[in-house]
This record gives sequence, C-alpha cells and structure tokens, in this order.
Amino acid sequence: MATFKGNDGTVKSGSNAIAQIISFTVDETADTIETTTMGDAAKTYVASFKDATATVETYFDDTDTSGQGTLTVGSSVTVNFQMEGDTTGDHKLSGTAIITGFSLGVSADGINTATYTMQISGGLTVGTV
Repeated sequence: MATFKGNDGTVKSGSNAIAQIISFTVDETADTIETTTMGDAAKTYVASFKDATATVETYFDDTDTSGQGTLTVGSSVTVNFQMEGDTTGDHKLSGTAIITGFSLGVSADGINTATYTMQISGGLTVGTV
C-alpha cells in the first residue's frame, strides 16, 4: 500500500505551482437516481452526474502573480492537484476550476492566510505528472 506525506503535495494553476500552500482538499461526489419499482424489497439506484469542489489554503503571497494571482473570484483556471509531489509518475487530479470564493485571514499573532474555493467544471481527470 502506498502512503503519501502531505508536505510533498502541490497545487498548480496551469503549469505554475501555487506558492505558500498550507493544505488543500478535493471533494468529488456523484448524484444518484432512484430506480426502485413496485415489488422491490429495497431501494435501488443508478449513478448520475459527478461533481467536484476544492479548497486551497495558503499563506497570503501577493508576489505570487502566476499562482495565487490567477485565482481571482469568477476566473476559470486549469488546476492540477498533486498529492505526492511533482516527479514524473506521481499521481494528480486535473480539471477546470471556476474560482467561487476567496477568504483572507488576518490575526495579530499569526501569518495572513488566503483560502480559495473552487467549483470543478466538467469533472476531474486522474493521471500522472
């Protein structure tokens, strides 16, 4: 069984790594359609549309114009979620993301954070670097 360390992961906007990543999550779901008919003893379903969303948490970096700077609300970007690194053969999830949210966190005793939320359009592709 392969295991991956979180600190090896990266997220890219196009081919550019997003700087200062703290964490990221990718959530993929599928709708279901009920197909139960009279006489069935249990409900039955078939899979329907897939959906995916993602969240990327970073330390805010306004100098990262080719990474964080591309993640403006309303924009559409190609994203690559690489959970094990950036070496040839490493796993990745890819898709087109619409940036749906931006949250800036500021505290007197901490580092400023930026969190980006994304709606994946057209589904995710599983591949390798």
